[in-house]
Amino acid sequence: MKIVHLNTYDGNGGAGRACLRLSDSLNAANCTSDVLVFYKFGHNPKIFNLSQHFFAKIRAVFNILGERYLSRFFTKQSARTPFSLQWFGRSVLKHPLVKEADVIHIHWINHGFLSPKFLAQLDELDKPIVWTFHDSNAFTGGCHVRYSCENYHKQCGHCPLLKFAGEKDLSHRNWLRKQKAYTNLNFHIIAPSNWMAASVKHSSLLGLRNISVIPNTIEIAVFKPYVKTEAKKILKISPQKFVILSGFMPSKNDKHKGTPYLVEALKELASRPEIDNEQIELVIFGNKDQQDVPQFPFKTTFLGTINKDDHLAKCYAAADVFVTPSLEDNLPNTVMESLACATPVVAFETGGIPDMVKHLQNGYLAKYQSVTDLADGIEWLYLTEDKEEIQKEARKTILKEFAPEVIAHQHLTLYQHLIAEQPQ
Repeated sequence: MKIVHLNTYDGNGGAGRACLRLSDSLNAANCTSDVLVFYKFGHNPKIFNLSQHFFAKIRAVFNILGERYLSRFFTKQSARTPFSLQWFGRSVLKHPLVKEADVIHIHWINHGFLSPKFLAQLDELDKPIVWTFHDSNAFTGGCHVRYSCENYHKQCGHCPLLKFAGEKDLSHRNWLRKQKAYTNLNFHIIAPSNWMAASVKHSSLLGLRNISVIPNTIEIAVFKPYVKTEAKKILKISPQKFVILSGFMPSKNDKHKGTPYLVEALKELASRPEIDNEQIELVIFGNKDQQDVPQFPFKTTFLGTINKDDHLAKCYAAADVFVTPSLEDNLPNTVMESLACATPVVAFETGGIPDMVKHLQNGYLAKYQSVTDLADGIEWLYLTEDKEEIQKEARKTILKEFAPEVIAHQHLTLYQHLIAEQPQ
């Protein structure tokens, strides 16, 4: 069986990483799985670049920058939610990998890759098409993160992100373009989380489509447990310290990642009499806004961006808890990576996180947007005498439900079913 995966970038962001991990797991299961990207940043020879030649690369950069910056003209300055216009695109019909594939598997295709017009073209190939939804954009009028907005239940319009909102605003017009494209294209939806599947079912665009819930996978031989005391020494942290790890620290005003909730939860935690502040160290990896660094109540180490997975795994393993205050996430890689390294997770009960974090078993699910409950979760892990059992349960969850061979088998079963259903 030959599968081609389509994604805008080669591993940038959560969707790109999930795409590459899936492709690797399928190849390990004796398939021919290739990844074709719109724009390639890295040098992985296993990833094929649609914009390989000079003029194709210039065109791709134009599409990407056009999509990213033109949208700012239409969205409110206060809106921190990504909004895609999908005005620019590129055809893949004639690419050899697409023509030879038995199954076309779409992933994240924004930033000027597959606009609705070029998506609809894929129907000409008469092949099974699968689309994994890594965020909500496919069934909204433009936004990638919905929060409490339910306009996608109808036909969008009156978009809270747009400067010029109304019944027939840009989000509604985008909705109509997608409706026209989807009418001409048959595809099977994969939702990585139950939350995403339920969201799709509520959408006016795709609520009646066939959908399967199949989670993403992870490299369990890379993201694995290490002896915590030894991992702490690698980070030059005292083995006696209780280490709180968190990832991606942009501006403290960042809406999507919920950074203000983390800051307030840690402040509340530090004020509690059971907590010895000198015994706690906060470690943060990822981008850091040099102009707007939050003030934390504990000694804090910023690791910056970590590009090597084996080192990232040791960072997870060094932590006693990984805290993610995200307000909406499909199936965040960071949560899966942490659990794979036997580090329990504290997070809000939102999005697809409950598919991975089992409350009081391998982590703690705090009430949505409750700073106090987020602090309670960290304190629970700080005080519990069952740390080792909770850590073992974290690793066990990944091996049982998210291991590469498990996820590859689920995808192959779906592919084979769709191929069998194709008209002969």
